Amino acid sequence: MRRRDLVTFLGATAIGWPLAAAAQQTAKTRRVGVLSNGAANDRVSSARIAVFRRALQALGWTEGQNIRIDVRYGGIDPDRLRSSGAELVGLAPDAILVHGSNTLAAMSTLTRSIPIVFVVVDDPVRLGLISNLARPGGNITGFAQSVDQSMGSKYLQLLREIAPHVSRVAVMIQPSNPSAHNTSRAITAAAVAANLAATEGLVRSARDLAPVLAGLSKTPGTGLIFTGDTFFAANRYDIIKFVQRYHLPALYTTQDIPESGGLMSYGASIAEEYRQGASYVDRILRGAKPGDLPVQAPTKYDLEINLKAAKALGLTVPQSLLIQADEVIK
Repeated sequence: MRRRDLVTFLGATAIGWPLAAAAQQTAKTRRVGVLSNGAANDRVSSARIAVFRRALQALGWTEGQNIRIDVRYGGIDPDRLRSSGAELVGLAPDAILVHGSNTLAAMSTLTRSIPIVFVVVDDPVRLGLISNLARPGGNITGFAQSVDQSMGSKYLQLLREIAPHVSRVAVMIQPSNPSAHNTSRAITAAAVAANLAATEGLVRSARDLAPVLAGLSKTPGTGLIFTGDTFFAANRYDIIKFVQRYHLPALYTTQDIPESGGLMSYGASIAEEYRQGASYVDRILRGAKPGDLPVQAPTKYDLEINLKAAKALGLTVPQSLLIQADEVIK
Protein backbone atom coordinates (compact mmCIF):
# COMPACT_ATOMS: atom_id res chain seq x y z
CA MET A 1 0.00 0.00 0.00
CA ARG A 2 1.57 3.29 -1.10
CA ARG A 3 0.50 6.60 0.38
CA ARG A 4 3.37 8.87 -0.69
CA ASP A 5 2.61 12.55 -0.86
CA LEU A 6 3.82 13.39 -4.36
CA VAL A 7 4.74 17.02 -3.84
CA THR A 8 6.17 18.74 -6.91
CA PHE A 9 8.67 21.51 -6.44
CA LEU A 10 7.63 23.26 -9.60
CA GLY A 11 5.48 26.19 -8.49
CA ALA A 12 6.36 29.75 -9.29
CA THR A 13 6.78 30.54 -5.57
CA ALA A 14 9.37 27.79 -5.03
CA ILE A 15 11.25 28.55 -8.19
CA GLY A 16 10.83 32.29 -8.19
CA TRP A 17 10.58 32.53 -11.98
CA PRO A 18 7.58 33.56 -14.07
CA LEU A 19 5.87 30.88 -16.10
CA ALA A 20 6.97 32.54 -19.32
CA ALA A 21 10.63 32.08 -18.33
CA ALA A 22 10.01 28.45 -17.39
CA ALA A 23 8.57 27.76 -20.81
CA GLN A 24 11.33 29.52 -22.70
CA GLN A 25 13.77 27.23 -24.46
CA THR A 26 17.42 27.98 -25.00
CA ALA A 27 18.94 28.32 -28.45
CA LYS A 28 21.61 25.68 -27.81
CA THR A 29 21.71 22.31 -26.13
CA ARG A 30 22.79 22.60 -22.51
CA ARG A 31 24.74 19.87 -20.75
CA VAL A 32 24.15 18.66 -17.19
CA GLY A 33 26.17 16.11 -15.26
CA VAL A 34 24.93 13.87 -12.45
CA LEU A 35 27.35 12.22 -10.02
CA SER A 36 25.56 9.52 -8.03
CA ASN A 37 26.98 7.81 -4.97
CA GLY A 38 25.09 4.68 -5.96
CA ALA A 39 25.84 1.97 -8.52
CA ALA A 40 24.82 1.88 -12.17
CA ASN A 41 22.76 -1.29 -11.65
CA ASP A 42 21.10 -0.09 -8.43
CA ARG A 43 17.34 0.29 -8.81
CA VAL A 44 17.06 2.93 -6.10
CA SER A 45 19.75 5.18 -7.62
CA SER A 46 18.20 4.85 -11.07
CA ALA A 47 14.75 5.76 -9.74
CA ARG A 48 16.08 8.93 -8.10
CA ILE A 49 17.82 10.05 -11.27
CA ALA A 50 14.59 9.39 -13.16
CA VAL A 51 12.85 11.82 -10.77
CA PHE A 52 15.50 14.43 -11.62
CA ARG A 53 15.01 13.89 -15.36
CA ARG A 54 11.22 14.20 -15.13
CA ALA A 55 11.48 17.35 -13.02
CA LEU A 56 13.76 18.99 -15.59
CA GLN A 57 11.41 17.97 -18.38
CA ALA A 58 8.50 19.58 -16.53
CA LEU A 59 10.57 22.76 -16.39
CA GLY A 60 10.94 22.82 -20.17
CA TRP A 61 14.14 20.80 -20.72
CA THR A 62 13.81 17.92 -23.18
CA GLU A 63 16.65 15.47 -23.70
CA GLY A 64 17.69 15.28 -27.33
CA GLN A 65 16.37 18.80 -27.97
CA ASN A 66 17.71 21.40 -25.57
CA ILE A 67 19.51 19.40 -22.90
CA ARG A 68 21.86 16.46 -22.51
CA ILE A 69 22.22 14.65 -19.17
CA ASP A 70 25.40 12.67 -18.48
CA VAL A 71 25.29 10.32 -15.46
CA ARG A 72 28.28 8.81 -13.66
CA TYR A 73 28.32 6.52 -10.63
CA GLY A 74 30.87 6.55 -7.83
CA GLY A 75 29.50 4.03 -5.35
CA ILE A 76 31.39 3.69 -2.06
CA ASP A 77 34.89 3.57 -3.57
CA PRO A 78 36.59 6.97 -3.05
CA ASP A 79 38.91 6.45 -6.03
CA ARG A 80 36.04 5.59 -8.35
CA LEU A 81 34.03 8.52 -7.01
CA ARG A 82 36.85 10.90 -7.84
CA SER A 83 37.54 9.40 -11.28
CA SER A 84 33.83 9.50 -12.18
CA GLY A 85 33.70 13.13 -11.07
CA ALA A 86 36.77 13.93 -13.17
CA GLU A 87 35.04 12.38 -16.20
CA LEU A 88 32.08 14.71 -15.74
CA VAL A 89 34.30 17.77 -15.33
CA GLY A 90 36.07 16.78 -18.54
CA LEU A 91 32.74 16.99 -20.38
CA ALA A 92 32.50 20.70 -19.41
CA PRO A 93 28.82 20.62 -18.38
CA ASP A 94 26.84 23.75 -17.56
CA ALA A 95 25.96 22.33 -14.11
CA ILE A 96 26.51 19.16 -12.06
CA LEU A 97 24.11 17.54 -9.58
CA VAL A 98 25.81 15.51 -6.82
CA HIS A 99 24.38 13.24 -4.10
CA GLY A 100 25.96 12.92 -0.67
CA SER A 101 28.64 14.53 1.49
CA ASN A 102 31.53 12.39 0.23
CA THR A 103 30.46 12.98 -3.36
CA LEU A 104 30.31 16.73 -2.85
CA ALA A 105 33.68 16.75 -1.08
CA ALA A 106 35.26 14.93 -4.02
CA MET A 107 33.63 17.13 -6.65
CA SER A 108 34.53 20.36 -4.83
CA THR A 109 38.23 19.57 -5.34
CA LEU A 110 37.76 18.92 -9.06
CA THR A 111 36.24 22.23 -10.18
CA ARG A 112 35.87 25.75 -8.84
CA SER A 113 34.03 27.07 -11.89
CA ILE A 114 31.33 24.59 -12.94
CA PRO A 115 28.14 25.15 -10.89
CA ILE A 116 27.46 22.30 -8.46
CA VAL A 117 24.03 21.56 -6.96
CA PHE A 118 24.08 19.06 -4.10
CA VAL A 119 21.39 16.94 -2.47
CA VAL A 120 21.42 14.79 0.70
CA VAL A 121 24.40 16.52 2.29
CA ASP A 122 24.72 17.01 6.05
CA ASP A 123 25.69 20.51 7.26
CA PRO A 124 27.98 21.65 4.39
CA VAL A 125 29.18 24.65 6.41
CA ARG A 126 30.51 22.46 9.22
CA LEU A 127 32.15 20.23 6.63
CA GLY A 128 33.92 23.29 5.17
CA LEU A 129 32.32 22.92 1.73
CA ILE A 130 30.56 26.30 1.72
CA SER A 131 30.91 29.39 3.89
CA ASN A 132 27.29 30.40 4.42
CA LEU A 133 23.88 28.78 4.03
CA ALA A 134 21.99 31.94 3.09
CA ARG A 135 24.54 33.04 0.49
CA PRO A 136 26.99 30.20 -0.15
CA GLY A 137 29.15 32.08 -2.68
CA GLY A 138 31.43 30.27 -5.09
CA ASN A 139 30.12 27.54 -7.37
CA ILE A 140 28.26 25.34 -4.86
CA THR A 141 24.69 25.34 -3.52
CA GLY A 142 21.92 22.84 -2.89
CA PHE A 143 19.75 21.07 -0.36
CA ALA A 144 21.15 20.04 3.01
CA GLN A 145 20.00 17.68 5.70
CA SER A 146 21.08 18.01 9.32
CA VAL A 147 20.47 15.69 12.25
CA ASP A 148 20.15 17.64 15.50
CA GLN A 149 18.95 16.51 18.92
CA SER A 150 15.29 17.10 18.01
CA MET A 151 15.65 14.80 14.98
CA GLY A 152 17.45 12.29 17.18
CA SER A 153 14.46 12.39 19.54
CA LYS A 154 12.14 11.67 16.59
CA TYR A 155 14.21 8.63 15.63
CA LEU A 156 14.05 7.33 19.21
CA GLN A 157 10.32 7.95 19.46
CA LEU A 158 9.65 5.91 16.30
CA LEU A 159 12.00 3.10 17.32
CA ARG A 160 10.44 2.76 20.78
CA GLU A 161 6.93 3.02 19.36
CA ILE A 162 7.52 -0.08 17.25
CA ALA A 163 9.78 -1.78 19.84
CA PRO A 164 8.73 -0.59 23.34
CA HIS A 165 11.20 -2.91 25.05
CA VAL A 166 14.21 -0.95 23.75
CA SER A 167 16.21 0.48 26.66
CA ARG A 168 19.54 1.00 24.90
CA VAL A 169 20.19 2.48 21.47
CA ALA A 170 23.25 1.68 19.37
CA VAL A 171 24.03 4.33 16.76
CA MET A 172 25.52 2.56 13.75
CA ILE A 173 28.17 4.59 11.93
CA GLN A 174 30.81 4.17 9.25
CA PRO A 175 33.56 6.25 10.89
CA SER A 176 35.12 7.55 7.66
CA ASN A 177 31.87 9.36 6.80
CA PRO A 178 32.46 13.06 7.61
CA SER A 179 28.89 13.44 8.91
CA ALA A 180 28.68 10.25 10.96
CA HIS A 181 30.05 11.46 14.28
CA ASN A 182 27.95 14.63 14.26
CA THR A 183 24.82 12.55 13.68
CA SER A 184 25.87 10.11 16.39
CA ARG A 185 26.37 12.91 18.92
CA ALA A 186 22.90 14.30 18.21
CA ILE A 187 21.20 10.92 18.63
CA THR A 188 23.24 10.11 21.75
CA ALA A 189 22.25 13.44 23.33
CA ALA A 190 18.60 12.65 22.58
CA ALA A 191 19.00 9.20 24.16
CA VAL A 192 20.52 10.65 27.32
CA ALA A 193 17.67 13.17 27.57
CA ALA A 194 15.21 10.26 27.29
CA ASN A 195 17.03 8.28 30.02
CA LEU A 196 18.17 5.64 27.55
CA ALA A 197 21.59 4.06 27.44
CA ALA A 198 23.50 4.78 24.23
CA THR A 199 26.52 3.38 22.46
CA GLU A 200 28.12 3.46 19.01
CA GLY A 201 28.40 0.56 16.63
CA LEU A 202 31.47 1.17 14.48
CA VAL A 203 31.41 -0.63 11.13
CA ARG A 204 34.47 0.05 8.99
CA SER A 205 33.92 -2.69 6.40
CA ALA A 206 31.40 -5.34 5.42
CA ARG A 207 33.42 -7.88 7.44
CA ASP A 208 32.56 -5.97 10.62
CA LEU A 209 28.79 -6.28 10.25
CA ALA A 210 28.21 -9.76 11.70
CA PRO A 211 30.59 -9.50 14.70
CA VAL A 212 29.50 -5.97 15.62
CA LEU A 213 25.79 -6.81 15.49
CA ALA A 214 26.34 -10.09 17.32
CA GLY A 215 28.13 -8.22 20.09
CA LEU A 216 25.37 -5.62 20.40
CA SER A 217 22.70 -8.33 20.61
CA LYS A 218 24.25 -9.68 23.83
CA THR A 219 22.77 -6.74 25.76
CA PRO A 220 18.99 -7.20 26.14
CA GLY A 221 16.81 -4.29 25.07
CA THR A 222 19.19 -3.02 22.38
CA GLY A 223 17.77 -1.24 19.35
CA LEU A 224 19.67 0.17 16.38
CA ILE A 225 19.64 3.45 14.49
CA PHE A 226 21.64 3.35 11.24
CA THR A 227 22.99 6.74 10.22
CA GLY A 228 22.64 7.79 6.58
CA ASP A 229 25.57 6.36 4.65
CA THR A 230 26.14 4.96 1.18
CA PHE A 231 28.00 2.06 2.79
CA PHE A 232 24.93 0.94 4.71
CA ALA A 233 22.72 1.34 1.65
CA ALA A 234 25.13 -0.72 -0.48
CA ASN A 235 25.28 -3.48 2.16
CA ARG A 236 21.62 -3.38 3.10
CA TYR A 237 20.87 -7.03 2.31
CA ASP A 238 23.62 -8.30 4.61
CA ILE A 239 22.58 -5.82 7.29
CA ILE A 240 18.96 -6.96 7.12
CA LYS A 241 20.05 -10.61 7.31
CA PHE A 242 22.18 -10.11 10.42
CA VAL A 243 19.68 -7.80 12.13
CA GLN A 244 17.01 -10.48 11.80
CA ARG A 245 19.40 -13.22 12.88
CA TYR A 246 20.20 -11.40 16.11
CA HIS A 247 16.63 -10.07 16.63
CA LEU A 248 17.63 -6.42 16.75
CA PRO A 249 14.92 -3.83 15.95
CA ALA A 250 16.44 -1.22 13.66
CA LEU A 251 15.47 2.16 12.28
CA TYR A 252 17.23 3.29 9.11
CA THR A 253 17.71 6.92 8.12
CA THR A 254 18.39 5.82 4.52
CA GLN A 255 15.11 5.48 2.67
CA ASP A 256 13.96 2.49 0.64
CA ILE A 257 15.66 -0.06 2.94
CA PRO A 258 12.25 -1.35 4.10
CA GLU A 259 11.54 -2.21 0.45
CA SER A 260 14.57 -4.52 0.66
CA GLY A 261 13.34 -6.15 3.89
CA GLY A 262 14.36 -3.67 6.61
CA LEU A 263 12.00 -2.85 9.47
CA MET A 264 11.51 0.91 9.25
CA SER A 265 13.05 4.07 7.82
CA TYR A 266 12.50 7.74 8.49
CA GLY A 267 14.19 10.69 6.86
CA ALA A 268 13.98 13.58 4.47
CA SER A 269 12.41 12.58 1.16
CA ILE A 270 15.33 12.00 -1.20
CA ALA A 271 13.02 11.98 -4.22
CA GLU A 272 11.83 15.45 -3.19
CA GLU A 273 15.43 16.66 -2.88
CA TYR A 274 16.12 15.47 -6.43
CA ARG A 275 13.07 17.44 -7.61
CA GLN A 276 14.33 20.48 -5.75
CA GLY A 277 17.79 19.91 -7.19
CA ALA A 278 16.28 20.05 -10.67
CA SER A 279 14.72 23.42 -9.84
CA TYR A 280 18.14 24.85 -8.93
CA VAL A 281 19.79 23.38 -12.01
CA ASP A 282 17.02 24.98 -14.09
CA ARG A 283 17.67 28.37 -12.51
CA ILE A 284 21.41 28.08 -13.13
CA LEU A 285 20.86 27.13 -16.77
CA ARG A 286 18.72 30.26 -17.10
CA GLY A 287 21.44 32.52 -15.71
CA ALA A 288 21.36 32.36 -11.90
CA LYS A 289 24.66 32.14 -10.03
CA PRO A 290 24.92 29.18 -7.63
CA GLY A 291 26.57 31.33 -4.98
CA ASP A 292 23.45 33.52 -4.85
CA LEU A 293 21.04 30.60 -4.32
CA PRO A 294 20.53 29.82 -0.61
CA VAL A 295 21.07 26.32 0.69
CA GLN A 296 17.65 24.96 1.61
CA ALA A 297 16.48 22.45 4.22
CA PRO A 298 14.23 19.45 3.45
CA THR A 299 10.53 20.17 3.11
CA LYS A 300 9.21 16.60 3.30
CA TYR A 301 9.99 13.57 5.45
CA ASP A 302 8.96 9.98 4.74
CA LEU A 303 8.20 7.10 7.11
CA GLU A 304 8.30 3.57 5.68
CA ILE A 305 7.41 0.38 7.57
CA ASN A 306 7.78 -3.26 6.54
CA LEU A 307 5.16 -5.46 8.24
CA LYS A 308 6.87 -8.70 7.26
CA ALA A 309 10.11 -7.58 8.88
CA ALA A 310 8.20 -6.60 12.03
CA LYS A 311 6.61 -10.04 12.21
CA ALA A 312 10.00 -11.73 11.77
CA LEU A 313 11.26 -9.76 14.79
CA GLY A 314 8.17 -10.59 16.85
CA LEU A 315 6.96 -7.00 16.82
CA THR A 316 3.41 -5.72 16.50
CA VAL A 317 3.15 -2.40 14.67
CA PRO A 318 0.68 -0.14 16.51
CA GLN A 319 -2.13 1.47 14.56
CA SER A 320 -0.86 4.91 15.59
CA LEU A 321 2.38 4.24 13.71
CA LEU A 322 0.64 2.83 10.65
CA ILE A 323 -1.43 6.01 10.37
CA GLN A 324 1.78 8.10 10.27
CA ALA A 325 3.44 5.98 7.58
CA ASP A 326 3.86 7.22 4.02
CA GLU A 327 4.39 3.65 2.87
CA VAL A 328 3.48 0.33 4.49
CA ILE A 329 5.04 -2.73 2.90
CA LYS A 330 3.23 -6.02 3.37
